[in-house]
Amino acid sequence: MANVGLSRFDNPAAETIWRELYQRNDEAIASLSPEWAEAVVAAGNFRSSPQFYEFDDGARAVLPLFTKGVGSLRYAWSPPPAWGFGGILSDGAVTPAHLETIFAHLETFPCLGVKIRPNPLTADLWAAGARPAWTSIPRCAHVVDLSGGFDAVRGRFHRNAHTNIRRARRLGVEVDVGNSEGLIDEFHELLQLSFVRWARKQHEPAALAHFRGMRRDSRSKFTTMAARMGNRFRLYVARAGGRPAAAILVLADRQAHYTRGAIDEPLAGETKATDLLQATAIQDACRLGSTHYHMGETGISRSIAQFKCRFGAVAVPYAEYRYERFPLARLDGFARGAVKRILGFRDAP
Repeated sequence: MANVGLSRFDNPAAETIWRELYQRNDEAIASLSPEWAEAVVAAGNFRSSPQFYEFDDGARAVLPLFTKGVGSLRYAWSPPPAWGFGGILSDGAVTPAHLETIFAHLETFPCLGVKIRPNPLTADLWAAGARPAWTSIPRCAHVVDLSGGFDAVRGRFHRNAHTNIRRARRLGVEVDVGNSEGLIDEFHELLQLSFVRWARKQHEPAALAHFRGMRRDSRSKFTTMAARMGNRFRLYVARAGGRPAAAILVLADRQAHYTRGAIDEPLAGETKATDLLQATAIQDACRLGSTHYHMGETGISRSIAQFKCRFGAVAVPYAEYRYERFPLARLDGFARGAVKRILGFRDAP
């Protein structure tokens, strides 16, 4: 791999350059935007520390990075957990050599460790640029290719999706879209029902699941997102007989990202509201000019994978990258594993 050196790795105008690179990037996702960073800082109590790179071949790149902690005892993420995908924005074609240089620079960043979860569609590039000091953590996401427009995309839906969409419409399911306080309230109420459902499936105490869920996904988190992201923050709420049955949050951009979902399980199951929600959101993404519709992390869950595949999504293996000066992740994993064994915790099938 040819080496690419840095001519500088800091710039007082980094945030201005960040906005410029974001606007010029044809494959941007919302969680790489400066406005998203504002939401992370305001709602997540993180500090934004974007890293600017100018290479000796003239290329420029920005890595949105967020820290929590004090001095060298802080930890850094791109992005923090439950805040989408991270990675870099650049003004030209990025090569593995550019990424290797960025990895090397981050090894000198004054912190306990760094985690990067890049856009899954850039998996091969990141894998080629990774350095030996970094741990590669296998992940799997699902993504819908929107090429050809909605008619072509709909033609790739599984017949079960078409059947469920027709059923939802026949039962009078209606979908409302926006970013209003009222929609946020309905979405968050459904999300709290989901916390209880997940607890039951995972054999986790309901109170603990609710605490963890509210800590990760408080209502204020979503109101902050909506305030910072404007029309790119799109809530889809499906109602049956006037009652909220299901809701999803989609971040609209050149690549759309379905980032969170919640349901009233009995009502959503009866009405197939989730299928109509996804079809509506995918149609909107096509109309708005998105090239892809990310359906997020799937992990090893067969049921989640089957649901996403109904809409033409394909599995995209990728990796999260971690660099630590001390084995914090290993210790954390050991502690979490011990607690899960005590609780009899089960991952979703």
